Amino acid sequence: MREVILAKSAGFCFGVRRAVELAQKVAQSGQPYVMLGPVIHNDNVIADLEAQGVTCVHSVEEVPPGCGVIIRSHGEGKAIYDKLAEKGCPIADATCVNVSRIHEIVRDASQRGRQVVIIGDPDHPEVRAVAGWCEDAKIFRNQEELSVFLVQNEENQQKPLTMVSQTTSTDRIWTPCREKVKKECTNAEIFDTICNATCKRQSEAQSLAERCGAMIVIGDRKSSNTTRLAELCRAHCPLVYHISRAEELDRRMVSGVASVGITAGASTPGWIIKEVKNKMSDELNNAMEIEESFADMLEKSIKTLNTGDKVTGIVTGITATEVNVDLGTKHAGYIPISELSDDPTVKAEDVVKVGDEIETYVMRVNDVEGVATLSKKRLDTVKNWDTIEAAVEDKTVLEGVVTEDNKGGIVVNVKGIRVFVPASQTGMPRGADLSEMIKQHVKLRITEVNRSRRRVVGSIRAVAAEERAAKAAEVWENIEVGKKYEGTVKSLTSYGAFVDIGGVDGMVHVSELSWSRIKNPAEVVSVGDAVTVYVISYDPEKKKISLGMKDRSQDPWEKFTSTYEVGSVANVRVVKLMTFGAFAEIVPGVDGLIHISQIADHRIEKPGDVLEEGQNVDVKITDIDFDRKKVSLSIRALLNDNAAGEGEAEDAE
Repeated sequence: MREVILAKSAGFCFGVRRAVELAQKVAQSGQPYVMLGPVIHNDNVIADLEAQGVTCVHSVEEVPPGCGVIIRSHGEGKAIYDKLAEKGCPIADATCVNVSRIHEIVRDASQRGRQVVIIGDPDHPEVRAVAGWCEDAKIFRNQEELSVFLVQNEENQQKPLTMVSQTTSTDRIWTPCREKVKKECTNAEIFDTICNATCKRQSEAQSLAERCGAMIVIGDRKSSNTTRLAELCRAHCPLVYHISRAEELDRRMVSGVASVGITAGASTPGWIIKEVKNKMSDELNNAMEIEESFADMLEKSIKTLNTGDKVTGIVTGITATEVNVDLGTKHAGYIPISELSDDPTVKAEDVVKVGDEIETYVMRVNDVEGVATLSKKRLDTVKNWDTIEAAVEDKTVLEGVVTEDNKGGIVVNVKGIRVFVPASQTGMPRGADLSEMIKQHVKLRITEVNRSRRRVVGSIRAVAAEERAAKAAEVWENIEVGKKYEGTVKSLTSYGAFVDIGGVDGMVHVSELSWSRIKNPAEVVSVGDAVTVYVISYDPEKKKISLGMKDRSQDPWEKFTSTYEVGSVANVRVVKLMTFGAFAEIVPGVDGLIHISQIADHRIEKPGDVLEEGQNVDVKITDIDFDRKKVSLSIRALLNDNAAGEGEAEDAE
């Protein structure tokens, strides 16, 4: 005889029941009230309250001035109460008494200067509310996060510390945290604030899951305590379904199961639990009658399953932990999420949808419970090995993501298969830090496959070389003098810079980098810079390209002659010292000569006695040779002019 067993503690806890009753009382009062966030995590209850005129808002700013506000069972921080008081809003406080106790604990601890630590989900409204009653609360999901906080600074272990827990947490999370603080901290207060009703509900659910062939967990999918119930049940029962209403039940969920356990989260109303229990009982009875009526026919017609078989079925349901598949056999097939894809971040809904036909690999068959554990990932792996092997023959270019580096090279994940790329084939310079390539998407060619040893070798360099050769061919096909390219500086020498213009390197001579006189290309560009260059000349046979960077549209001589004339005074930069004088840059691209006799108003042995390269000095332009584009400069003439001017000023006095 099949049976449906309902857990004793299923459904509303005291705090949730109180919150719902308070909200319903307010709704019937006729006074305008809103819920500040859902009063509990159950869409059906919220919809019922909204139908009675109590709408839901999500911030204090949305509350009309003077309108009443229902504080949800999760509670709110002190700042919310203060804002509502400023707006003159009456408050119907539905905060759970257990949560209110935590508020008092952390508020008192904060006033005493203690560091408050909360163990819970930082995004959960209850945890955010608790943090709102103290200063600088630290929130950790588990013992691992807590350990990082304690060891990263020894001072944290010496602080007076007060630790509390989210009411819906579990002993599995809380106990390691409590023991860690006891061991590491010298001045700690620890308050076990997990709700007793939560502990009792979880204990009953686990005990029931051990006895039953399937478990139905009822509750809103946004409810954290219901989600935890489902997680705990899955550790003890192979078939666990998290539903919110009876409409989600399907006979195939419990096909071949002798007993079904039912539990419900703290936010699930009794009428939904009753609805599910009644429907589940009807489904089991109907299933038993059908199975008994057609037992002989099913035994003859339904095919058997064996581990290692490739089977095709229809996706009938998707949950947070598994995908249900109808195989057309007496076995209920399911794919654990971990066996759906090689990508751990992928969502099940992105891979399959209800109604899709899916080909899978049979991992395990449980004839007693009528369950078949399936894997799409493993079947994909077999197909991907075929693709990898074919890529060697076809010389196909594949794509993957670099996952790790080692002494000999890097590892690339290609369709879930590890491909080793030797350092010499990564395309990186010798001695480069290969860890910089981790998480990069790369293209590679497979060069070696040993399926029995699960060894695959590839080359990124080969693909890069082919792509570069293709780009180079395109450049040589379309190159012409004067054509502009956007390029990247690849290397520098004493005489110029080499620039990659798309598969081909061209050389910009130091004289073509700038109109200014420079000694080293590094004064103008650096390796890796993006630059605009133009073709000066090229030799297809020798594969050489001469490039320019300085703007030919600007004539430095025209700029000079339009700015200066004989007799003008200019501030110039000394660029080169010679035995007979010094060359100085007047404007970029135009230099003038200061003859040694014009450097000072007295005799000097050499220009270096007075000037040095890079120095800026004022000079007088004494001559301009327009035909030969030469300019004569004089410091002496300027000094004489200044002296004469001072003499005239003295005479005038």
